Amino acid sequence: MSNRVTITAALPYTNGPVHIGHLAGVYVPADIYARFKRLKGEDVAFICGSDEHGVPITIRAKKEGVTPQEIVDRYHKIIGDSFNDFGISFDNYSRTSAPIHHKTASDFFKKLYKEGKFIEQVTEQLYDEEADEFLADRFVVGTCPKCGNPESYGDQCEKCGTSHNATDLIDPRSAITGNKPQLKETKHWFLPLDQYSDFLEQWIVKDHAADWKTNVLGQVKSWINDGLKPRAVTRDLDWGIPVPVEGGDGKVLYVWFDAPIGYISATKEWADRTGKNWENYWKDKNTKLYHFIGKDNIVFHCIIFPAMLKAHGEFILPENVPANEFLNLEDDKISTSRNWAVWLHEYLEDFPGQQDVLRYVLTANAPETKDNNFTWKDFQARNNNELVAVLGNFINRALVLTHKYYDGIVPQPNDYSSYDLQTLEELKKSPSIIEESIEKFRFRESATELLNLARLGNKYLADEEPWKLIKTDPDRVQTIMFVGLQIATALSVLSKPFLPHTAVKLDNMLNLKAEDLSWNDIATNDVLLPSNHQINKTQLLFSRIEDEQVQQQLDKLEATKKENAQSNPKLMPQKEETNYDDFMKMDLRVGEILTAEKMPKTDKLMVMTVDTGIDKRTIVSGIAQHFTAEELIGRKVTVLANLAPRKLRGVESQGMILLAEDPDGKLVFVNPDDAVVNGATIA
Repeated sequence: MSNRVTITAALPYTNGPVHIGHLAGVYVPADIYARFKRLKGEDVAFICGSDEHGVPITIRAKKEGVTPQEIVDRYHKIIGDSFNDFGISFDNYSRTSAPIHHKTASDFFKKLYKEGKFIEQVTEQLYDEEADEFLADRFVVGTCPKCGNPESYGDQCEKCGTSHNATDLIDPRSAITGNKPQLKETKHWFLPLDQYSDFLEQWIVKDHAADWKTNVLGQVKSWINDGLKPRAVTRDLDWGIPVPVEGGDGKVLYVWFDAPIGYISATKEWADRTGKNWENYWKDKNTKLYHFIGKDNIVFHCIIFPAMLKAHGEFILPENVPANEFLNLEDDKISTSRNWAVWLHEYLEDFPGQQDVLRYVLTANAPETKDNNFTWKDFQARNNNELVAVLGNFINRALVLTHKYYDGIVPQPNDYSSYDLQTLEELKKSPSIIEESIEKFRFRESATELLNLARLGNKYLADEEPWKLIKTDPDRVQTIMFVGLQIATALSVLSKPFLPHTAVKLDNMLNLKAEDLSWNDIATNDVLLPSNHQINKTQLLFSRIEDEQVQQQLDKLEATKKENAQSNPKLMPQKEETNYDDFMKMDLRVGEILTAEKMPKTDKLMVMTVDTGIDKRTIVSGIAQHFTAEELIGRKVTVLANLAPRKLRGVESQGMILLAEDPDGKLVFVNPDDAVVNGATIA
């Protein structure tokens, strides 16, 4: 039986950079799995690429006044460079604008078309008359028919996760012009998903009930139970892969038909470059296929793409689709439109050489079973208290003592104590423990088990205290240090899927080549680092994250929050309707503040004398936290003069000054022109 594995990671839209939500949900767990499988000696194809035909790309292009091609070229490079610098070990990172992809997707469509797997229908689709175009899914916004979210997209509601057609939306509106679209007839080809209901239910719900994640099974069951319907595989757009059959003029392949085929075309591209046979990775029934995705892509990878593969008839189906939930940022949903994110390329600039810190934190805090939250304080704590204090501390201690006592040469062990044997036995168990968690896609658990091995080493050295015994029992210290170095060597191998940059450092310090030891060697070899082996100079694996670094990131987010508030202020909803007669009862006049004094024993109240033109009166207002008395004297203000008097802390207030609140919660005056005389009425 083949030990061949095809691993795909969801194709990122090239309408913006990659952020930590993408990393935690898809790319870090996929990379851990791929690196682990390679360490196990398996034949791995780890595939991804830029999704360049999505409607969000055309929306961004319209906003920026450039072509979609300019958008995808820009972000394809940013995303690809970020993945490479971060250490995501794709065997091939391709793009759906590549000629090989256009041909692969077109050929796939034509095969299904020729075999009668599509339904051709003339249907009514939403059309924006002002823009003079049919509205693709993301060009339509409206109320979700399932949860009532008023900002649902035409293909999917991001609040409840339901997928639907644009025509299902309540009160739809065009994202281009804001107009209410009209229904207009157009011809499209549909994949009859209802014909695949029995197959999907058997394959996923029954055959994989024991080993697939509950969130994946739950979504699939819901879809099937609601009744699958034919899904259009073409769209009326001018950006994408042209429909390659007669009657397809002015139409392109639907992005969710085109994009997953990108996994196949990217594998072809890689195989052409390396001399491999791509069909082995997609058509050999002994090959295992895994799709790593976020929960918003479950329907596409577990309903639509499998139905496409089944209709085609020549491809294997995924062994598992380990979808993660969403990652929030500082208790708020990550949002590209609001710039509320930690962007990967910016992180790499702000924390040079610390890729593995972010990898570890996102793994230890991965949203595997529920939405989770990233905070910079937790990032700092996990680095300082776990990576530095546990893993880094053990490695530094073991290697520094080896240099100090033996000039960096691994000592010859003497007789083992029962504690030595117990520790070495625990060491041998660690690969299988970590492996079991990885194979079940429990990456948080597996990262904890890796740290537990370092904790074992720390405890062993702390219990044995070689720094004390070196003077009284140097023979015993040789054995202690030999055991400690075996743990350090095991960590250099077992950390490779999780902390690849750190593992390279550790290999260099231990004077090992990456290929010297495999994953399986840790459990089977009695000696991992032999006596008389020369290790290299020790360096720190991790450095502390200081408060100043964290504060810089928090300040950046705070600035983003203020920008968002200014551009999208949260306004108070309209109050109850009033009538003209009630409005005309209000006597609004220009006034001038003559005196102002903060009321004793209060934080908020300011007592002012105001010249209203008709009199000079006392007005008490809760503005003392926003203005000093000196700032108020001489200011022209708008006064509601005929408000019934009321006592505040024993002082009668004879009117009200009108103010507004800015996006930051700061009060500002509704100012009349300084040239207007006191007492002038405001109509």
